[in-house]
Amino acid sequence: MQYTIKLFSEITLKSRPVRQRLVRMLRDNLRTLLKPLDDNIVIGRAWDYLSVDSHANENTQAQIVDVLRRTPGISYFQRVHEYSMPNEALADYEYFFELTRAIYEPLLEGKTFALRCRRVGEHAFTSNDVERFVGGLFFQRCNTGGVKLKNPDITIKVEIRDDKFYVVEQSYSGLGGFPMATQDAVLSLLSGGFDSTVSSYLCIKRGLLTHYCFFNLGGDAHEIAVKEIAVYLWTQYGASHRVKFISVPFSDIVRELQENVHHSQMGVILKRMMLRAASELARRFEIGALVTGEAVAQVSSQTLVNLSVIDEAVDMLVLRPLVLMDKPDIIDCASKIGTEVFAKNIPEYCGVISHKPTTRAKPERVAREEERFDFAVLKRAIENSVAYNIDEITQISGKSADIHMRHEVPAGGVVLDIRHPDEIEKRPLSLLDCRVQTLPFYQLHKRHSELDKNTHYWLYCERGVMSALQAQFLCGVGFVKVGVYKQ
Repeated sequence: MQYTIKLFSEITLKSRPVRQRLVRMLRDNLRTLLKPLDDNIVIGRAWDYLSVDSHANENTQAQIVDVLRRTPGISYFQRVHEYSMPNEALADYEYFFELTRAIYEPLLEGKTFALRCRRVGEHAFTSNDVERFVGGLFFQRCNTGGVKLKNPDITIKVEIRDDKFYVVEQSYSGLGGFPMATQDAVLSLLSGGFDSTVSSYLCIKRGLLTHYCFFNLGGDAHEIAVKEIAVYLWTQYGASHRVKFISVPFSDIVRELQENVHHSQMGVILKRMMLRAASELARRFEIGALVTGEAVAQVSSQTLVNLSVIDEAVDMLVLRPLVLMDKPDIIDCASKIGTEVFAKNIPEYCGVISHKPTTRAKPERVAREEERFDFAVLKRAIENSVAYNIDEITQISGKSADIHMRHEVPAGGVVLDIRHPDEIEKRPLSLLDCRVQTLPFYQLHKRHSELDKNTHYWLYCERGVMSALQAQFLCGVGFVKVGVYKQ
């Protein structure tokens, strides 16, 4: 089966050298993502499109489609059948009709249709000729509901490129944006809520190599939950490149603020401390900008005046992709990309609770308050930060030593499938001699009491990363018979 990939429109507007670089990176990204699915897959590159050829089974084809739909840089793609033309210059409308008929005739029973042809190259016929004559043969020889050029029930799509004839079986929408890592690296401040997940996604979609920085205010449970979100975003939209997840212990910072800073200034100063820590860590890893999920006027610390004072704490560029978005639009985007379930189920950890927080912070007042803050506490937090490669995120010293991974589950064991319901529907898990129980990862924190602590559970997800994180969580709440199953 072949897929033709149409480039994101902004890529086609670039100069020739830039366009070539972007297309080359998209091809390389697809090779990284698709080779594990089909080692014999072939990815071709042309001036205005890419092609993917695979002879794998239908299950693998479905996985290939899923990857293509989630890869930045693709406007849309088509599942096509490729044929050689008997003569590159001349039209054989009967030949075109028979090839197209084999795919579309079963779909046309009683349906209105229109035939559309896209042609590239030098030929003795036009696209209109193909549409008129081949469409006429469909009308004469097939039991259709007639031709309808506007809003037909079915649109038959064919393409002619030089000496090749293509019948488009199905079209799929892509993610758009620029290929991953064609732009510079950024460090996204990820809290686990709606805003920071959507802002991270928008950066990935724009081609930015997006690393993650988490300020831990709620202990191990909070950290595990946010790691799950980072892994999800990376797995779904940016897995062509390895990125960092940095965890910064920030509970001492909050305590220092509560003890020494006036309550009205706490929110602004906490954000300034986060930017200071993040900017130092970004420089350590040669990352050029920070990203936050702040939007104007969403909370008291996000007025224009306060955002200006917050930014004065660092000399690094701070990007705010959501700055002018409404909250309902942000939630809609979170739902679309699959992070809404995380945000709804993650525990709330308030860094500081201010009485009458300022909405118009004054730099001189903030400076006086920060004079009472012990910056050695911030320095220790930065020194105690831990950075992981995101695909190694479960390798937490000491915590995963007792969690075993197996490729076969003992007879009578229970596999706990923690994947998203959509993933389970696409690729159901069926095993012999053991029971499969489903419980989505984003519900496990609330529903773990429904599990039997005397049962040995083997947690399963596609890559094994999410299941390892959830296994650590279950061990932390008293489960001792927990492992990871990996196919």
